[in-house]
Amino acid sequence: MNIDIKEFLKLDFDNINIIDIRNTFDYRRGHISGSINIPSNYLIYNFSKYLDKNRTYYIYCNSGISSLNLVNKLNSFGYNTISIDGGYNKYLLEK
Repeated sequence: MNIDIKEFLKLDFDNINIIDIRNTFDYRRGHISGSINIPSNYLIYNFSKYLDKNRTYYIYCNSGISSLNLVNKLNSFGYNTISIDGGYNKYLLEK
């Protein structure tokens, strides 16, 4: 499942869970306001440590490809995750 960046930007960032799966270096250089950084290699192997099946998570990477692949896997395990189309690069163009 994914969401268009324009629709995502209409959401109240204070009331949603946003996860940046890029590496820590990229996250520190810039990220979506309100997001937390959980690099994909941590999240994929420890998803039950970081995620609650009763919550919805918006997940992004640089381009939206890695986050979409991860979202598909997490959703197959019963988590409610949504990939942000175009990732951080698209966010920078649209914000």
